[in-house]
Amino acid sequence: MAIGSTMHTFEVELADVDRGVYEHFTLRVARHPSETEPFMVTRIIAYCLEYTDGIAFGGGVSTSDEPAVLVRDLSGALRAWIEVGAPDAARVHSGSKSAERAVVYTHRDPEKVIASWRGKTIHRAADIALYAVDPALVAGAVAVLERRNTLTVSRTEGQLYLDLNGANLSGTVVEHGLD
Repeated sequence: MAIGSTMHTFEVELADVDRGVYEHFTLRVARHPSETEPFMVTRIIAYCLEYTDGIAFGGGVSTSDEPAVLVRDLSGALRAWIEVGAPDAARVHSGSKSAERAVVYTHRDPEKVIASWRGKTIHRAADIALYAVDPALVAGAVAVLERRNTLTVSRTEGQLYLDLNGANLSGTVVEHGLD
């Protein structure tokens, strides 16, 4: 018998000063058995930092034609393709062709991720940003992760602050270009 996804709930208070976004929302996150906790935490951070009307989680590991997070407009057109982790160049290429905007959030070494893409065709590579989330921040969040969570996310002047289940964490999210 296959193991099912583990459900996590997050009551999120978002204060993204850098973008002027202030919201309160609930996230229900299904973590597939093959998905690591650091990947899931990075996926949640990406969702929060990209939060806008029409944002949603993609089909996950079971769906190859959707990213981890996506943004659609009211007509259903794909506006943003948001990958997480270390997607291969073909996936980033496809996402960049499918949406107006493509970005990647990683909890891994950004230089290794970029190196894996070198010499490969990526549509509009110069327009794609890779955001490296501080690994210590991700590890700290994983350490206090529960099935039901309260999460406050604050970003100001490029610094990211999380309060997850009473644990205060901080770190950076650094942008890297692909060229």
